[in-house]
Amino acid sequence: MLSVEETIPATEAAQIPKQRGDSLLETAVRYAEERHWDVFPGTWLEAVDGVPYCSCGDAACPAPGAHPARPDWATQATGSATVARRMWQKQPTASILLPTGRTFDALSVPETAGFLALARMERMELTLGPVTLTPDRRMHFFVLPGAAVKLPDLVRRLGWSVGSLDLVALGEGAWVAAPPTRFGSRGAVQWACRPTPANRWLPDAEELISPLAYACGRDR
Repeated sequence: MLSVEETIPATEAAQIPKQRGDSLLETAVRYAEERHWDVFPGTWLEAVDGVPYCSCGDAACPAPGAHPARPDWATQATGSATVARRMWQKQPTASILLPTGRTFDALSVPETAGFLALARMERMELTLGPVTLTPDRRMHFFVLPGAAVKLPDLVRRLGWSVGSLDLVALGEGAWVAAPPTRFGSRGAVQWACRPTPANRWLPDAEELISPLAYACGRDR
């Protein structure tokens, strides 16, 4: 497994995070400051006899230390670096969560399909936005807002039924966990394609849907 600050091979070098050992607070502030992403603190990990448990108290939590800590999380999200700093100063180990449906939506696919799609996109010379890889073996491709509304029609145009592919669009009311957030003992969220000046302008879902749908179809 790569360390939390490394990028999956064959992708572009990045600015965020800028160096190893950055705290969650510093990273959250930079997401707000440099990318103008809204951020909000989620749950965190608490060690009991050396075993990490989610601060939510659920021993069977499916995403320990990596989900919203309160029901009104959407109103808590901020694009202000000053407010983000203040929130993480209160709980320095809180996960970094990014609401979708604001500055970006995310197309979520299984890890195996995601890597297949990335290779295909490179051959097609498509311009990608940031892409995350999570410990629960999902990849999230950041695209312009509106993807969640467009996805069903885009998939049908390619000849697939909406429910036949493990391809999900995360829009308003959803969120993604950002590096270096950890999922319990399973590892940390990583960048498969890091945020850089070159990918500040995100692609539209229509530009990525064909290779993603093709990869998900192969991965069934």
